[in-house]
Amino acid sequence: MLVFDQVGKRYPDVGDVLSDVSFHLQRGEIAFLTGHSGAGKSTVLKLIALIERCSRGQILLEERNLNRLEEHHIPYVRRKLGLIFQDYKLLQDRTIFDNVALPLVISGYGHQEIARRVRASLDKVGLLGKERKYPLGLSAGEQQRVAIARAVVNKPALILADEPTGSLDPELAAEVMYLFEQFQQVGVTVLIATHDIALITQMGHRVLKLDHGQLIAS
Repeated sequence: MLVFDQVGKRYPDVGDVLSDVSFHLQRGEIAFLTGHSGAGKSTVLKLIALIERCSRGQILLEERNLNRLEEHHIPYVRRKLGLIFQDYKLLQDRTIFDNVALPLVISGYGHQEIARRVRASLDKVGLLGKERKYPLGLSAGEQQRVAIARAVVNKPALILADEPTGSLDPELAAEVMYLFEQFQQVGVTVLIATHDIALITQMGHRVLKLDHGQLIAS
């Protein structure tokens, strides 16, 4: 489903931040991407989301070589991805409904289909009935669940989560991870960047460990 083959990333001002990273994820697999601060976790996610391009090697997403992808095809590939961030990145002046609907609006879906999908996504994360509230009226755990609903509303093949539980207490973090496991059960692949070793140990899924840009354990 996702293949990294000898991937490297170099920035002119700092040098190599990733060096010869190789791994693959199967469809419906959950994996944790871990390592010290600056190990390259966020860079890996940016390369998959085509926010950055790799300097060496190749990345395949559903057998499509992202290195060879032309710029005007990038939005179509991103529709297969669900992106989740530690700071949620919710629009504070929009309702929960509008926040979750945003990917569908961008993709050009009709009003009835948007309403159906948004309510289905909110139902999956336990927030149906709160679609007219605003982000600031929700708890931190609820805001993260809104971010998850937005990430899955477009039915992505792959979810990329960057420190999704970093600002949550252990109980809320466990709830978020349970949601990821529910999506895994319907065939969604999930890659989670985190430094929460206790959570990783508790979940028991595969771990990809980076150290100074190199993959040292898988």
